[in-house]
Amino acid sequence: MELVAKISKGSTMDQIYIPKNRHGLSTGSYVLIKPLETNPQPITYHFYHVSDLEPLKRQLMDQLIAIINRFISSYDNVIFTGSFLEPGFSFNDIDVLLITEHKVPITLLKRHVLHDLHIDLDLLILDSKTLLRGLATDPLYHLMLSKCVTKKRFLYHAKKDMDYKLLDLHLLQSKAMFNNFDILTGNQKYALTRNMTAIALFLEDKKITKETINKAITQTFHLKSISLLQQNILEKQSFLKIYKTTYNSLFQIILRGIQHGSQ
Repeated sequence: MELVAKISKGSTMDQIYIPKNRHGLSTGSYVLIKPLETNPQPITYHFYHVSDLEPLKRQLMDQLIAIINRFISSYDNVIFTGSFLEPGFSFNDIDVLLITEHKVPITLLKRHVLHDLHIDLDLLILDSKTLLRGLATDPLYHLMLSKCVTKKRFLYHAKKDMDYKLLDLHLLQSKAMFNNFDILTGNQKYALTRNMTAIALFLEDKKITKETINKAITQTFHLKSISLLQQNILEKQSFLKIYKTTYNSLFQIILRGIQHGSQ
């Protein structure tokens, strides 16, 4: 005899209810519980400034969402970002924003993703309010979400709200270029310059994407290609001169914003 039943959430232990009026399976019998084999509906993803993804990546996304569904009963959205969405397979992990109001077993979730999919999960947990606040105040949120793939439609709109103290903290990270130029790799220099440029675009109320940032960097530093920065092919004196001028200009704008806000 076989019965199909659904697991119900209990206060102490989860349980499965089966009808009392049944043939066989008497009280005290030992039974085997296993998942019912079904053919789930394919997930329809929503693409934002991402043309398409390789079939293997779509499969990884399906499997990752299946793992999330095993551990989290309810969430608002799953957002894929980062290098995973770039063409090819040079990514080292999968960047995911999980939008939920509920507590998430992050360590357990990451461990199962690594075990089942053999890839690291870079997971950021946010509620909708925090996400909206980030989009209103933080240029790095705009950069992170300028290209994304979501499980549900991306319906988050936030009016810009200048938080100059937050921008000051972000800009301070780019100050590392001054004393560490000779030991930084090309990718590290690119990251610091990208951070500073994203802040500049945010202050100018311009669109923040990888493309707009790279264009602004090449124009500001008179580079023929962004790869010259990424490959660390730079003329130190001229690059640092422009970098310091740009940094100090942004710092003065932010400082005036902080002072004005405190009055």
